[in-house]
Amino acid sequence: MLYLLLEATRDWLDRTGIYPAFTLLDQVQFRALAAAGLSFLLVIVFGRRTIRWLVSMKIGDGGSTDAEALRAHAASKAHVPTMGGILICASIFVSTFLLADLRRDYVYMGLLVLVWLSVLGGFDDWLKLTASRRGTGRQGLYAWEKLVFQLGLGLLIGVFTYRAGGAGDTLPHVLNLPFQKTYTNRQGEISEALLYLPQWAYVVLSILLIAGVSNAVNITDGMDGLASGVSVVVSLGLLVLALIAGSEQISKYLFVPHIVYADELAVMGGAMAGACLGFLWWNCSPAQVFMGDTGSLAIGGLIAYIALVTRQELVVLLMCGVFLFEILSVVLPVGYFRSTGGKRIFRCAPYHHHLHLGGWTEQQVVARLWIVAIILGVIALASLKIR
Repeated sequence: MLYLLLEATRDWLDRTGIYPAFTLLDQVQFRALAAAGLSFLLVIVFGRRTIRWLVSMKIGDGGSTDAEALRAHAASKAHVPTMGGILICASIFVSTFLLADLRRDYVYMGLLVLVWLSVLGGFDDWLKLTASRRGTGRQGLYAWEKLVFQLGLGLLIGVFTYRAGGAGDTLPHVLNLPFQKTYTNRQGEISEALLYLPQWAYVVLSILLIAGVSNAVNITDGMDGLASGVSVVVSLGLLVLALIAGSEQISKYLFVPHIVYADELAVMGGAMAGACLGFLWWNCSPAQVFMGDTGSLAIGGLIAYIALVTRQELVVLLMCGVFLFEILSVVLPVGYFRSTGGKRIFRCAPYHHHLHLGGWTEQQVVARLWIVAIILGVIALASLKIR
């Protein structure tokens, strides 16, 4: 919105000599960092009153778990309010709306992903966590109901991003393989070895990413500061990827796909990083609030969406290594348990609970997984230079 106001008043500002004071808004790098700062401040300013409201509505975690060994740990968090993801999602929306170029379809679709998944997660949280106050009714959405909405969004995003590709000097539907050059030289001659996906394959990829990453972040959200801290690292990586993809000069220098207007998603990446960092202020141990499905599903969906638009799906999956291992630690043991007649891979799933039961304190688990996330983020960005 602010950028559109600048465009509308540019001539008047230039005539009056005021324009130089607003030139920073022309730089997407500045707007991305400003979005991070604004999101952070919004979460900090509105955090305490939002937490008070959630407590007054009795929107708190039940402190229950299926794992006997974790019941004491879960019970200690029984009165901490959840659904704090409304802080994250609202801050991302406001910051993106104010600082991104709203003429770009990529921005609108990013906001759709944010709203779609935050409403889905919020509805699930509300049903589960006000059940005792309501006395009767649903105890949350069924897993298949949530999956239907996630798959539907993935289908919509897949069709949109497939059709949006190909404008100008973008590279439509390219599967950017590790260490593969998109261009044979820095003048932008496109490599003949690129793999272009047909629409059905691209849509399947979109569905898997949207559903998979959103659920992976959701599963990781099980310890104070874990999901929010890792999300900060991944969001900063997405900010860098969006700026690279949107810059013709930098993308051709690094031999990676150039996607026209993708740099506007750096504003959304910055807003997500700032919002998650601000939320960490309230979510660090001992947590005063949890993000719940409201925040985790939306964060995961945005990560997958920006990965699709920038054509850096595999690089982003490497950045999300902590999230992916967490969801695999839930999926793989089920099949292993059934095929071996009751043997277990981990003491408890997800993996962060396995580490906790192995003797690590909760703070050690969280801090060390943050370190792993930072290392993976550095490796992922460094891989862009290795072509």
